[in-house]
Amino acid sequence: MDVMPQQDPESRRPPEPSPEGPHDPYVMPAEGATAVPPPPPTLRTTLRRAAFGALAAGVLLAGALVAVPDGKDDRAKEPGPVERAEAAATAGSPASLSDLTALIGDRQKWVEAHPKDAPSWATLGSAYAEWGRRSADAAYFGRAEEALKRSLEEQPGERGNGEAWVGMAALANARHDFLAAKRWGETVRKQDPKTWSVYPVLIDAYTGLGDVKAATEATEKFGELRKGVPALARTADLYRGQGWREDALATAREAADRATAPAEKAEALHRLGELAWERGEPEEAVAQFDAALRTDAGHHASLAGKARALVALDRTDEALAAYQSVVTKLPRPAYALELGELYASLELDGDARSQYEKLAELLEQAKAAGVDESVVQARYESDHGDPAVAVELLRGQWRKQHRSAAVADALGWALHRTGQSKEGLEYARQAVDTGVRNASYAYHLGMIERELAQYGPARRHLQEALRTNPAFSPLDAPKAREALETLGEPPPGGPGDMQPPPPPPPPAPAPSQEPKQEAGPKQEQEPKPEPKRESPKPEAPAPAPSQTAPAPSKAAPSSPAAVEAEADASKSS
Repeated sequence: MDVMPQQDPESRRPPEPSPEGPHDPYVMPAEGATAVPPPPPTLRTTLRRAAFGALAAGVLLAGALVAVPDGKDDRAKEPGPVERAEAAATAGSPASLSDLTALIGDRQKWVEAHPKDAPSWATLGSAYAEWGRRSADAAYFGRAEEALKRSLEEQPGERGNGEAWVGMAALANARHDFLAAKRWGETVRKQDPKTWSVYPVLIDAYTGLGDVKAATEATEKFGELRKGVPALARTADLYRGQGWREDALATAREAADRATAPAEKAEALHRLGELAWERGEPEEAVAQFDAALRTDAGHHASLAGKARALVALDRTDEALAAYQSVVTKLPRPAYALELGELYASLELDGDARSQYEKLAELLEQAKAAGVDESVVQARYESDHGDPAVAVELLRGQWRKQHRSAAVADALGWALHRTGQSKEGLEYARQAVDTGVRNASYAYHLGMIERELAQYGPARRHLQEALRTNPAFSPLDAPKAREALETLGEPPPGGPGDMQPPPPPPPPAPAPSQEPKQEAGPKQEQEPKPEPKRESPKPEAPAPAPSQTAPAPSKAAPSSPAAVEAEADASKSS
C-alpha cells in the first residue's frame, strides 16, 4: 500500500526550480478563440521513462495532473513514484503528495535540459498548482503561473497546447478566481468539447460562481467522457450541494468501494466523513476520517474534519490537539478560524486572540500570493471584527459574480451584523433555498428572521439547524438553542387566517310542487340561511385570543410568543 510516510513537510517539499526563460505575462485568448486542431504530439524520452506527449488536460479531480504515457514501457517492474503520479493523472485521480513531489523534481530536471518542451512545462506548472493547493503553500502558485506561461510561449494554446490552458484554469480555481477559471476552461471546451480533463475545472468554476445548472451539465458531460471513481466523486459532490443526501451518500459509498490507489481512497473516505458530519453523526464522521488517515497519512484535511467531529463529541482535548497539528501541517485560514472559535467557546480568550492573529497572518500571505480568501476573512470580521469590512468584501465577491451559497450566506449574515437585516434576509434565504443541508445557513436565516419579528419562520429555521447538526458550531449551536428558548412555543391554535374554511352549506331540497311558489321561499331563504351567516365563524374564536393577548404582553412585553399571538389575533380580526 502506498501510504505516504509521516515526515516533516519540509522534507517532502518539491525542490526549488531553476529560473528559466522570460516571464512576461501571457494574455489569455479571447473567449471566442478559433479551434485549431492540435499538431501531432512530440515524444521525448528521459533516462527513466518516456516523457509526456502533447496532453489534452491538466489538473483533474482533486487537482490530478493529466498525462498520456507513450506506452513503450510495458515491463512488469514495480512502478516508481513518478510512474504512479503519471498513472493517477491518466486515470483522473489525485496522486499522493510524495509521488507529486517526485514528479515535480523529474519535470524540473527535464525542462532544464529541454527548455523548449511545452508539454513538460505545462505538466510542471500544473504540478506546482496542485502542490500549492494540497499543501496550502500559496507560494507555489506563482511558480505554477510562470511555468504555464512559459509553456504557452513555446506553444500557444491555439496550436494544440490545451493542457496549459487547463492548467491555468486549475490555477485560477486554486486562487478562488472562478470567473477567470471559467474563461480558460470554456476556451478549451470550445476548441475540443471532448477534452474530458477540462470538465473538472469547469465544475469547480461554475460551483464557485453559484451556477448550479452549468455545474450540473458539466458533471453529466464528465461522467459521459470519463467513467469510474472520478465521475462518481464529482456526482456525489453535485448531489451534496443540492441537498440530495441519500443520493450523495450512495454515490460516495460506491466511489469509496471502487477506489484502489491510496490517495484516491483517502479522498473518497474523507467525503464520507464530511457527509456524516453534515448529518450530525460525529461518531461516524470520526470513523471515516480515521480510515482516510490510515489509508494516506498525508491527507491532512481529514485530520481537520476529525477535529471538528471531536468537538461535537465533547472530546475537546483531542480536538485541540488535532486542530493544533493540522494548522501546522495544512495552514488553511478556515482551519485557523475554527481553532480560534474553539478556544473562544472554551473561554480561553488569550489563545483565541493569538489564533486570530495567526489567521490575519495567513490571510496576508494568501493575498500576497494572489489567493482570494474574502469569504473566510468576512466570516471572521462578521463575528469577531468589523462587520462593515465583511460587507465590503462580500459585495466585491458578488460583483465578481461569485454567487455561491457560501457567499450568499456570508453576505446575508454580515448585513445583519451591521443592522441591515432586511437586506440580509434576501441573501440568507437564497443560500438556504439552494437546498444544501448546512446547519450554519439555517441558523443565520433563523436569527435574521427573529430580528425582523418573523417568529414563526425563525423558530422553524433554528429548529432545522439543530435538527440537521446539533453541534454544528461550538459558538453558534448554543446560541441557536438559547434563541429557541427565548422564542418559546408558538401561540395555541395558530394564526386565525390558517384555520380551515367552513364547509359549504348543503343544497336545499327542491320541492316537487307549485313551481311558482318555489322561487318565493327560495329567495327568502337565500339571504336568511344561517350557513351563509356562518361564513364569519372562522373569525369567531378571534375575540377570545385578542382579549387575552394583551394580558401577557403587559406582563412580558418582550416575549416573541406574546407579540406573535397578538399579531395573529389582529390579522384574524
